[in-house]
Amino acid sequence: MLVLGLHTSLVLVSLLRLVVAAENDNTQIDSCAKLVHLRLENTTILSAGHVSGPVNVSTPGSCQSQALVSSSLCRVQFVINTTSTSAVHAEAWLPDTWFGRFLGLGNGGLGGCVDYVNLDYGTSLHFAAVGSDNGHDGDSGSVFLNHPEVLNDFAFRAIHVEAVIGKQIVEAYYGRPHHKSYYLSCSTGGRQGTQEALKFPEDFDGIVAGSPATNFNSLLGWATIISRFVGAPDPTGNPYFIPADLWNTIASEVLKQCDGLDGVEDGIITEPDDCQFRPEAIVCAAGQTTGCLTSAQIDALHEIYQPLFGTNGELLASRYDPGTEADGNAQAFFSGSIHPIADDWFRFAVLNDSSFNFENFDLNTIELGDRINPGDIQTFNGDLSTFKARGGKFLTYHGRRDELIPSGNSKRLYNLISQTLSMPSLDSFYRLFLIPGMNHCIGGPGATAFGQGGVASNVVNASSNNVLLAIVDWVEGGIAPDVITGTGANGQTRNHCRYPQKSVFNGSVFICET
Repeated sequence: MLVLGLHTSLVLVSLLRLVVAAENDNTQIDSCAKLVHLRLENTTILSAGHVSGPVNVSTPGSCQSQALVSSSLCRVQFVINTTSTSAVHAEAWLPDTWFGRFLGLGNGGLGGCVDYVNLDYGTSLHFAAVGSDNGHDGDSGSVFLNHPEVLNDFAFRAIHVEAVIGKQIVEAYYGRPHHKSYYLSCSTGGRQGTQEALKFPEDFDGIVAGSPATNFNSLLGWATIISRFVGAPDPTGNPYFIPADLWNTIASEVLKQCDGLDGVEDGIITEPDDCQFRPEAIVCAAGQTTGCLTSAQIDALHEIYQPLFGTNGELLASRYDPGTEADGNAQAFFSGSIHPIADDWFRFAVLNDSSFNFENFDLNTIELGDRINPGDIQTFNGDLSTFKARGGKFLTYHGRRDELIPSGNSKRLYNLISQTLSMPSLDSFYRLFLIPGMNHCIGGPGATAFGQGGVASNVVNASSNNVLLAIVDWVEGGIAPDVITGTGANGQTRNHCRYPQKSVFNGSVFICET
C-alpha cells in the first residue's frame, strides 16, 4: 500500500486542479471556436475566439481601434442581414463565469458604434452581453439618405435582432438558455430600450433606460429651434447671439438665483422646474459692454427657458433646464451652429435633402418631422400594457443638469404612461429616478455614479447603489428600488428619489417626500 506524506498529497492535489483547470480552459477555447460553424437565420458568424482578459483587442469599424476586455471570455463577431439592403454588425461577449443572465446594449447619438465599454462592464458582472452597430458604421446620419431599411434598423429593429440572435448564440455556447434577459443603455440607447418595451415586450425581462431620447423628432426639433434663438446656422451680426464667455456669466447668475431654492447652496439645483430665472438681473447698464446681456440676448434667453409649443398651441418639448448651461457641452446648442445630430436627422432622414441649410427651419418643419416620423422613431407612446402584463420591469433615470435632453422629457413620458394605462402610480413596473447635479447620462457635480454604465460607475457593488443590480433584484427577487444611492467624484453620496416624489433637504440630508 502506497502511503503519501502530507506535503506530497497537497502537491498532487494542486497539480490535479491545474490539470482540471487546463482541461476546462481547453474546453471553453474549443467550444468558442466551434461557434464559427453555427448556422442561424440570416446570420453569419464572422469570428469566434477565446480572450484571456485583461487585454486590449482590436475592433472593427470607424468608431474606435481597440477595446478593453477585463474578463476571460468567448468573443463572437457576427452580422445579421435584416433585409436585402441592410445589416446589423454585432458582438457577443460570453464570460467564462456566467450567472445565466443575458444583457442587451444600445447606442448613442445617431447610433453606429458598438458599446464596448458596457460589453466589458456587463461581462465583469457575469452577464452574457451583446452589442451592435445599430445597422451602420459611425455616428453620421448621412447613411439614412435614401436608405429606408438602414433607417429602420436604427429606429427600431437592430436591438430586437441583436436580442433574438444573441440569445441563440448564448444557448449554443453554454448549452442552456439564459435565465433572465436585461437591457442597459442611455440617451439614444434609452430611447431604444423604451422602443423595445413598446414594440418587442418579450425581448427583455428588465430594462434600464437612462436619459431616453424619446419624443425623438420633436426633441431634435426643439434642439434646432433653441439654436435658432441665438442665430444659428449663421450668427454673424445677429443681435440675439450669446458668445461662449457670456454663458459663464449666465450660469453664475442662474445659480445665484436658484441654487438655494432646495435649502443648500452647493452648486446643484435639485428641482430646475422651481427655477424661474430672471435674466434681466444681468442686463447691461448704461455704458456697460462686458459681463452683461443686451435686451436682444435677454429676449433669446426667455425663449430658451420656456417649453416649446406647436402652431396650434400643443406642447412639443419641455424647456431647457436652468443650471444646465454651466456644462461646457451646452455650447453644442449655443455656438451658432445647428447641433450635428439634429442637422443630420432633418437633412438625411426627415427631409431627404442634403442641401437643406436651416435658414427657414421653424415649427412647421418640426411638425412635418412628427408626421413623417421616419422608422416610427418618435417613441412617445404610453401603452406599455403588454410589457407590464408579462411582468416586465422598467427602470429609468435622468440628470437634472442634462445638457442635451431636458429632464422634463422623462417626466412627460412617465405622465403619458400613467394616463394611457390609467395608473396614478407606475411603481409596480416602471420607476423614474431624477438625479440632481447630473449631466447627460454621467458626470456633473452631483452624486452621479450608480452603476449606470462602465466599470468605473460601479463604485459600490450593491443593488442599492447600482441600477443594473437593482433591476436584477426587482426582476428576480421582487425587490423594487425605493431610492438609488449615487456617489460623487469626491465620495459624497445622495439618495435619488423616484418620480413623482421630491428630494427635500431636512436640515442635514436630502430625503424623499411624496
